[in-house]
Amino acid sequence: MGVHPRESGFTLAELLVAMALAGLLMSGLVLLLDAAQRATTAGRARVEAQQGARWALDRMVRELREAGYDPQRSGLAALEIAEPQRVRLVRDLNDNGLVDPTQERVTYLWDGAARILRREAGGGAQPLINDVHAVEIAYFDTAGAPTADPGRVRSLRVRLEVGARPPRTVVETRVALRN
Repeated sequence: MGVHPRESGFTLAELLVAMALAGLLMSGLVLLLDAAQRATTAGRARVEAQQGARWALDRMVRELREAGYDPQRSGLAALEIAEPQRVRLVRDLNDNGLVDPTQERVTYLWDGAARILRREAGGGAQPLINDVHAVEIAYFDTAGAPTADPGRVRSLRVRLEVGARPPRTVVETRVALRN
């Protein structure tokens, strides 16, 4: 019995070729979706790193601008420590002429091994932001010249490099001590 011209259908070879082409198309789509998912995840991580870095830098700037606040004129120094990865500021927020070590003496320090920027205000160094790959704090005197003497510091440049993987986010600012 032969095939009549009116009968239609696919041969086994045609079916196998169609399935192979469909398989290639599906695998291409899966690869495309995977790449899109990775790009979305990387973008989200970059945005979170930027937001965290900006928040941490903003917190540091607010407190550094308060450094040396001394309404009783008791002779407080604005900074007690001025190191490239650590700064300790002092301020008299409750106007009593004394420095309360739990809120009025604040240290920012970078734990390079753990890649964490920490803030210590009397209760132990608490994490401020994670995935910090570099912290650079530069100190300048009245003339704008670099100085390492905490008593001569009138402005600072703070630079943070954050992010789980390259390219990392870099935020930087310059802060003038107001008091």
